[in-house]
Amino acid sequence: MGRRVVYVLSFALALALAACGDNSPPDELRQGGDTTVDDRTANAFLHPAANLTMAEQQTFQAGVSPFDFHWEIPQLGPLYNNDACFGCHGSNGRGLSQIGPDGALVDINGPQSEALVRTSLLVGDPDPTTPGGPIPVPGFGTQIQDHATVGLPEAIITLSWNEQQVMYPDGAAVSLRSPSLDIRAGNSAPLPDGMLFSYRIAPPLIGLGLLAAVDLGDSTGTVNQVWDLQQNATVAGRFGWKENVSSLPLQAAGAAFNDMGLSNTVLPNADGTLDMSDDQYTSLVFFVSTIAVPAAAPRDATATHGRDLFDGFGCSDCHTPTLVTGESDIPELAHQTIHPYTDLLLHDMGPGLSDSRPDYMAQGSQWRTPALWGIGLAQTVTDGTSFLHDGRARTFEEAIMWHGGYAQAAHDAFAAAASADRAALVAFLGTL
Repeated sequence: MGRRVVYVLSFALALALAACGDNSPPDELRQGGDTTVDDRTANAFLHPAANLTMAEQQTFQAGVSPFDFHWEIPQLGPLYNNDACFGCHGSNGRGLSQIGPDGALVDINGPQSEALVRTSLLVGDPDPTTPGGPIPVPGFGTQIQDHATVGLPEAIITLSWNEQQVMYPDGAAVSLRSPSLDIRAGNSAPLPDGMLFSYRIAPPLIGLGLLAAVDLGDSTGTVNQVWDLQQNATVAGRFGWKENVSSLPLQAAGAAFNDMGLSNTVLPNADGTLDMSDDQYTSLVFFVSTIAVPAAAPRDATATHGRDLFDGFGCSDCHTPTLVTGESDIPELAHQTIHPYTDLLLHDMGPGLSDSRPDYMAQGSQWRTPALWGIGLAQTVTDGTSFLHDGRARTFEEAIMWHGGYAQAAHDAFAAAASADRAALVAFLGTL
């Protein structure tokens, strides 16, 4: 787990960064526009947006409390994956690829998982509360809670890895791994026939309010269409690995309810009672909307060459470098020129990354293009973290080599490049 200590960049370090030299446009380094903070330490993802008012900074700090708090019985559960938001998003970064009792952190409430498994059926009774959504599995719903405060969890999950070696045309090799899950019902009963699974780690939380304010434009990608509980309508999806949630308020409410068993104003208990107060929920939503994006690191000649290759190989076709935000309920996030390296759309990533599980309109091989800002700090912020939706990629190189489908041409260009060019692209990603 990371530390929550807000770090203030010293004047001396700021001067040192400025003196390193860089050939990239200065504005591209300010990845979050005016919200950007100058911190590339292990605390880089802990700051509020740099341009918040004093009152907004206080609201941000109020949101830290429900996010960091280790919820206890009776609010927690009775079924859960982790007992704190911070438990899966350590230091506001991505979660570890860890699930089940093996290797889990044991907290006051028992073992915790940092990843989770979505589940559904291809054929069955739809959930009337989420029209068009995944068909829930009787006894499991659409997410497995693998821990329980009392009694048995829904399932006991064991994670292992399959390794394969892939050769480059120049004779170099890279080892790629993919997850293998052994899932057994907590009560030892047979799993329902036709049960579909999708293993996922927790994504990083920086800049989400900025992404919420971007208009989804035309692209070669697809916009998922999902049910919005608050609007009582089908609308464009925006968040989640499959773009299956439409807004940050719904993302926060769903994570609290499904991951920790915390009822809230959006998803209350059957009797209308709430585990999370309205004030806690409101401040939590503001908090996850205003986590700052760190400035990119200065680029040396190698990383600058890698930036050119990022365009040349076709990576920027989906990982769009520059977007502009529109209107926002938080004025400081509106009309910002940002550099998230995403088009926020679904793309077919090929059979190698398919989970074979539809999620609204998203098919098994379709995934939302993840934002790359801050990815160069991912393993600084959270030691041992990994990449892609299930954490299979231990390095940027492995992540690139898993790309297929619409990204196959970019994969092939990277694989065919000279080793120095492959290293340059990796070096560029390390500056983000």
